[in-house]
Amino acid sequence: MIRRMSYANPLWGAPRIHGELLKLGLTVSQATVSKYMLRPRRPPSQAWRTFLKNHANDLIALDFFTVPTATFRVLFVLVILTHSRRRLVHFNVTEHPTAEWTARQLLEACALEEGPRYLIRDRDRVYGERFRVRPRRWTFGRRSLRPARRGKTRMPNGSLDRFDTSASTMLW
Repeated sequence: MIRRMSYANPLWGAPRIHGELLKLGLTVSQATVSKYMLRPRRPPSQAWRTFLKNHANDLIALDFFTVPTATFRVLFVLVILTHSRRRLVHFNVTEHPTAEWTARQLLEACALEEGPRYLIRDRDRVYGERFRVRPRRWTFGRRSLRPARRGKTRMPNGSLDRFDTSASTMLW
């Protein structure tokens, strides 16, 4: 009965079907209704791991991590890695990172001829509007991949996260 109702009314959710079943005199929990409802079939999409395998040669990732100094100052370290070989391409240290400085470091790390197509970064404010505009002007068509907002699955940038952790422990 649950499957027939969910098939006949694809816009109805478990609460609605549960209510209709109660009206018919069938006592069943809402969890049971959601368990036996028909799930809509979605077209297969490219998973994140598949994307990484297919485009590993075209990916670079950049991230910041902080290093406290003995004089209680905080330095920001920018790290740029390639995903094809998980190789450190570029790093630099600054006390006050700006969008222009970050874009300049990206230009120094990747020449225009050999630049990657995809750039993985987080949603940090240091990238700013100028940083988002600058890659569009480059001729090789770089796309910036950012993790999803709250509530959605974050795109993993595990190589950089592991590098940040090991580098900050070595520096400290």
